[in-house]
Amino acid sequence: MMKKDTPRGTRTGFTTGACSAAAARAAALGLVTGHVPSQVECNLPNGSVVVFDVHDGYCDGQRAHAMVIKDAGDDPDCTDKAHLTADLRMVPEVGQVLLLGGVGVGTVTMPGLGLEVGGPAINPVPRKNIIANVMAVASGLLDDAGIEITISVPQGIEMAKKTLNARLGILGGISILGTTGIVKPYSTAAYRASVVQGVQVASTLGHDVVVLTTGGRTEKFVMEEMPHLPAAAFVQMGDFLRYAMSAAARHQIKQVIIGGMVGKLTKIAQGEEITHAGRADVDTGLLANIARDLGAPEAICAAIAEGETARFASEQMEILGLSVPFHTVLAERVIQTLQARYPQQFQLHVLVCDFDGRKVTEVRSENLC
Repeated sequence: MMKKDTPRGTRTGFTTGACSAAAARAAALGLVTGHVPSQVECNLPNGSVVVFDVHDGYCDGQRAHAMVIKDAGDDPDCTDKAHLTADLRMVPEVGQVLLLGGVGVGTVTMPGLGLEVGGPAINPVPRKNIIANVMAVASGLLDDAGIEITISVPQGIEMAKKTLNARLGILGGISILGTTGIVKPYSTAAYRASVVQGVQVASTLGHDVVVLTTGGRTEKFVMEEMPHLPAAAFVQMGDFLRYAMSAAARHQIKQVIIGGMVGKLTKIAQGEEITHAGRADVDTGLLANIARDLGAPEAICAAIAEGETARFASEQMEILGLSVPFHTVLAERVIQTLQARYPQQFQLHVLVCDFDGRKVTEVRSENLC
């Protein structure tokens, strides 16, 4: 139980994988004892043991049903309050344990996720954890029969619309996820993992290219510029350039396209690979030097250097009619910084849009001296 004095915003929760494992264990107990408990202990992947409340439990000797309601803690998770449901049934094949996805669990339709195409989107760690929890209480049943485990999420189809699952080729529901079983509030781990997974999927498409964007607006902009590329080639990396680029290198992707606006691009140009606002300030001195090299009045350059945001620099350059050359030089600096960090690994292509999502300029590494 969480203490009452836990500070707001710090309460941990549980993953879809942990809740699925708990429901499966409760249903397995039903097969063994004839009664599905109202609470069940569950072994999490991180080694801890947690008690979950169980709902809708019933069994008839050959089948058992149990449901656990996901509590995401203080994490802003679209799967919070999802009903992770396990249906277990005895099958004739002695010793067999089969894990299936039911309604609301996505189906994998593309390679690159480390999961069987055509199978359920139940990731390897929760898959292992679900089966382990069933075996912890029902292994004796395998002496005479097999066990089929079906995980369902009744709200999963609607919840999936708020995720990137379709982009990754996961259709018809959510993924069953979680490497520890615990959801940390406002954790970046899940988003970071989705970025790496997105790059991995892009590597399987045969285009040898991944498009990294800093958010929805920049992604829409680059998609309009490059309609020939499939949606799965686009990865919203957010602030996690380092993880995206490392994944691209690991999967030997040759071309990396980056779409962004002045703020994040400045962070990249100055050498930041985690571009969150809390990690480092924008180097306005770098922007002032670009403006100075383009012939901007010294008073404007000084104001840019003393300013707080990259947007201010961009606006000043637009007033002077220097927006395109200013952003072009900035894009060149991005490429030069990344080439120094990842020498001879990628062809780089940077597209820049303004704050309304309109194209300003683009630069390709092969066009630089």
